[in-house]
Order: sequence, then structure tokens, then C-alpha cells
Amino acid sequence: MKAILEQLETRREQARLGGGQRRIDAQHAKGKLTARERLEVLLDEGSFEEFDMFVAHRCVDFGMDKQKYPGDGVVTGWGTINGRLVYVFSQDFTVLGGSLSATHAQKICKIMDMAIKNGAPVIGLNDSGGARIQEGVDALGGYADVFQKNIEASGVIPQISVIMGPCAGGAVYSPAITDFIFMVRDSSYMFVTGPDVVKTVTNEVVTAEELGGAKTHTSRSSVADGAFDNDLEALLEVRRLVDMLPLNNREKPPVRPFFDDQAREEPSLDTLVPDNPNAPYDMHELVRKLADEGDFFEIQADFAKNILTGFIRLEGRTVGVVANQPMVLAGCLDIGSSRKAARFVRFCDAFEIPILTLVDVPGFLPGTAQEYGGVIKHGAKLLFAYGEATVPKVTVITRKAYGGAYDVMASKHLRGDFNYAWPTAEIAVMGAKGATEIIYRADLGDPEKIAEHTKNYEDRFANPFVAAERGFIDEVIMPRNTRKRVCRAFASLRNKKLGNPWKKHDNIPL
Repeated sequence: MKAILEQLETRREQARLGGGQRRIDAQHAKGKLTARERLEVLLDEGSFEEFDMFVAHRCVDFGMDKQKYPGDGVVTGWGTINGRLVYVFSQDFTVLGGSLSATHAQKICKIMDMAIKNGAPVIGLNDSGGARIQEGVDALGGYADVFQKNIEASGVIPQISVIMGPCAGGAVYSPAITDFIFMVRDSSYMFVTGPDVVKTVTNEVVTAEELGGAKTHTSRSSVADGAFDNDLEALLEVRRLVDMLPLNNREKPPVRPFFDDQAREEPSLDTLVPDNPNAPYDMHELVRKLADEGDFFEIQADFAKNILTGFIRLEGRTVGVVANQPMVLAGCLDIGSSRKAARFVRFCDAFEIPILTLVDVPGFLPGTAQEYGGVIKHGAKLLFAYGEATVPKVTVITRKAYGGAYDVMASKHLRGDFNYAWPTAEIAVMGAKGATEIIYRADLGDPEKIAEHTKNYEDRFANPFVAAERGFIDEVIMPRNTRKRVCRAFASLRNKKLGNPWKKHDNIPL
């Protein structure tokens, strides 16, 4: 018996070594953790339970029968994050470059099946050279099997991808289907075709970092939701995000102890909006002053900065926030911001996370680039996302809410539950100057008359009271009391029940 136990421990030690000490040292030399070290950081201490430690590939072509490693380049299993169940896979770059084989894919599919069955998130740590070429179509089939599991899990359990090394070719599509993608600066990249292929086909000379690095995907393509300086920071931030999310679509988000006053007043908010209607202010300040302990987990902070998305807690409960940012493009909606916010709203709705919308929007960004790029369809995505959402929706208009952008930003007409406005709110078809020049076109040659008409228009419409008279605004509130009013609104909506007509699925304007 003792010999058998020793044999088991020897096999385990061999599996834990992955591709061997030399390759582990090379991984460390790049400033990267190994697959197992990453799981130690991500999961609660001692909570990891591994599956399929001894699985090996079955390929015998190209001398692969002499290159077998226990685990086949991916560590899979389950553990806990602050006591809550999660399933994980971590690709091991020290084993054949983390390349995906048929058995590698089977291991990932196995834990995804278990995650769906048991209602727990899946977190994938990606660090792979792509499909294992020696296996040919078997590797490609493995990728497709993983994609299918990602699709089945979408909207059922949260899926988080962390790109911690290369992720190229077909490998990129699994993270692309998941809910959140995070990258590590200077050591991770994603692209469908690499720099060499790009140069051959298009004659463009580009580095891997320029083509698919963290900066590219967080600020230009919007593929990634955030980037961090190293493996350690990335994994700790993923722990923080998981803390905000429900385990599955049948559970409410977790409730955490909070050490903030629900009725806390913020007198500084009374002067947040400048007297000059064209002067910007930072919407981050409002978000943080509403949140429990000022904690805001921002999503896609570097992309489409004219809108903010992310998670806060109110009375210990997770709330998704969408907020126009007057500091960038005056808070206008455009293609990028519409896409960013629409996807975020749909995630929140899929997982029963209430949505708080903070509005200061002068309209959609004009211009040929926007129209040629399809701003109509992209703006409709956000409109559609808000309109189909059945979760509690609370909206606060701080300043401008003009034209169609007023409708799109979780207005009462899109089944907003509580729609508040500050006294500084201006709800109208357009700004006073533009409206006056259209209505009183005959007086354009008389500056004094135009000034008088503009003043009259401002007095009549540059306020929240016309909308309040129609019932489109439920209450005009004092800025300093916003946290209290919003907290009470969400508390009253905790048992909200609302459904959409039966359908196989909707047809959002993609």
C-alpha cells in the first residue's frame, strides 16, 4: 500500500511540474506566473480541487507519442472566491506552449458542463500558442466544442476570461463569447492573424503589441474590458469582480455588509453641475459619492470614455451603473458608447442586476463618420437593451437630456421604474439656441429678438418641470439627497416582477 501511495505522490509531483523546471523558470523570467500559481492567487487558500490531473493527449503523429505530459497543458477544477463556488481552467504555457489538443478541450468542456449544471461562474486563464498543429482537425474540433459550451453558458452563468499570454487564431473566439475579458499589459495579446500573416497579406508592418496588445483592445477595439500591469493585479481584480456578481441567472447578486449610511447627504452635489451649461464636470464624482464607501468597479474604462459603465453597491447590493460623461465629447452618444453601454445593460438584465442610469446627454454625435459607421443601428442597440430589460431601473437626469438621446437613456417610456431629475435638468428636443433659430427663423436678422426668444424658450423648457407635468419625471429631487432617494427606490423594487412576451429569442439590431 505504501508503494502505491508513493507512486501516486510521484505522479502528482510530475503533473505539478508541467513542462519541467526549465520552462517554469522561463515563464518566471518573463514576469509571468505559472498556471498553478495563478490559481493559488485567484482562489481562496486551500480551496482548489483539481480534475483530470493525469489526462494526456492521444496523438501519435509527428513524434508526439514521445511528448506526453500529465494534464496536457491545462489545469482544470473548482474552488472558491470568498467562499463562493467557481469553476476554473488555467492554460499551462510550459507544456507544449499551452497549445490546445482534443483532450485539452475535453477538460475545459467538462468543467463548463459542471458549472452550468451546478450554477457557478467559469473563469478561464488563457495562455496558449493556439491549436496544436500536430493534431490538425482534432484540435480545431476541440475549439468548436469549447465555443459551443460558451454559447450554451451565455446568460446562464457569468463567464470571465483573463488573457495572460498569447491568444491567437481560433483561440480568441472563446473569450470573445464570454462576458468579461481582462488582459495583462506587455505580456498578453489577442488577434485572429499574427503580424507575419498581416505583413504577407496586406503588406502592413505591425508588432504583436500594436496589433493585439492590451492598449489596442481596451482603447480601440473594445474587445477587452480592462488591463492590468501584471498577473497578480489582474487576478486580484477578478476576485473583486466575482464578488459583485451572482453565481448564476437564477440567483440575486450577493449582499455584502456595508459601512455607509443609506441616507447619507452629499451637500457638494448641489454644486456639481456648473452654472455654465457648456462647462463639463466629472461624472465619476457623482458615481463614487452615491456608492457604498465610494467603491466603483469600472468596466471598459479606456474605451468610449463619453459613457461610464461599471458596478457599485447600494446598501450592500450590486447595482450596474451607466452614466454619460460630460468630460468627453460633452457626453454625446456615439457608435462606441452605444455598443459599450448596450452590452453592459444586457449583461445586467441577464443576471438580475438592477441598473442605475445617470443622464447628461446633449444628443447623438453628428457627422459623416458616425452616419457612415451606422450610428442609427448602434444607437438602436442601446435603445433595445434598455427597452427589453426587466430588472429594476432607476434614472437620474442631472443636466441635459435632449432629443432621441433622452428617450434612449432609460426614460420612463422604456419602462423606467423611477425617473428622477435634479432641478438643473433640461429635458427638451434640443438646446434653446438651436430650437429658437428653427422656430423663429424669420427673426434671425434681429439679434435682440432672437435673444429674447431664446430666453423665453429657456424659461419654458430648460428645466425638468414640463416633463414632470406630463408624468415622465416622477420627482424633482435635491442633488444632495440622491443617494437616499436612489437607495429607497431600489429597495422598493426588490420584488419587482416583469416579463416580456414569449419568443424564442429577440432580434437585436446587431
